[in-house]
Amino acid sequence: MKVLVLSDIHGNRTALEAVLEDAGKVDAVWCLGDIIGYGPDPNDCVAMIRDLPNLVCLRGNHDSAVIGLTEKRKFNVSAQVVLEWTLDQLNPIHRQYLQSLSPQAVIGDVTLVHGSPRDPVWEYIMDVYTATANFAYFETSYCFVGHSHLPVLYYQKPGKKLTNVTFVYPGDSTVLPSRSIVNPGSVGQPRDHDPRAAYSIFDTDKKTWTQHRVAYDIPSVQDRMTRAGLPIEYIQRLDLGW
Repeated sequence: MKVLVLSDIHGNRTALEAVLEDAGKVDAVWCLGDIIGYGPDPNDCVAMIRDLPNLVCLRGNHDSAVIGLTEKRKFNVSAQVVLEWTLDQLNPIHRQYLQSLSPQAVIGDVTLVHGSPRDPVWEYIMDVYTATANFAYFETSYCFVGHSHLPVLYYQKPGKKLTNVTFVYPGDSTVLPSRSIVNPGSVGQPRDHDPRAAYSIFDTDKKTWTQHRVAYDIPSVQDRMTRAGLPIEYIQRLDLGW
């Protein structure tokens, strides 16, 4: 089965459209959360995601905050501004959809979370020490995470205490080690100095993880953000991929 794995869309409709077109026909879609936040198109993004076939979708920290399940004070001031704006924009049906989402799921030999298996909504896995500690919190062969916006693979080797780490680059196709934590990167706001939208394809039969990047019309998104009065740092960072 060919699965499109994506995360951290962050209200960026144009990036999401580019990913869906580039990925082509897939058998299922696994979305690891944060459909909204930062970007100018929260309603469009929720509507697009919820209509995808064979979808499993999780709730991320921004999704949780906009429906009142995570305190907004945990976010920086600019992120709080966008959350308040997003709350004003979201229609009731889409707010209800976000409320229906779970922060984690298990599908066969894969655990899905937004942040980490230890803290599915909030914890970032951004170093080998955090990754190593988190292997004790899931029992499946693989755990797919989002949240950090970085396409990266952590994996265990027998006899080694610390987890190994490798960054995953566009075009790479990797047979996942039997104990892995892997992140597809961000659709709507990459943070690895590559502004192109990131996503992955997971082959459930071959256990391969193939990383992809696709360019999209960043200026059109920035224009919508400017007209919405969203914080300048989130507008500028789309160009930088950071």
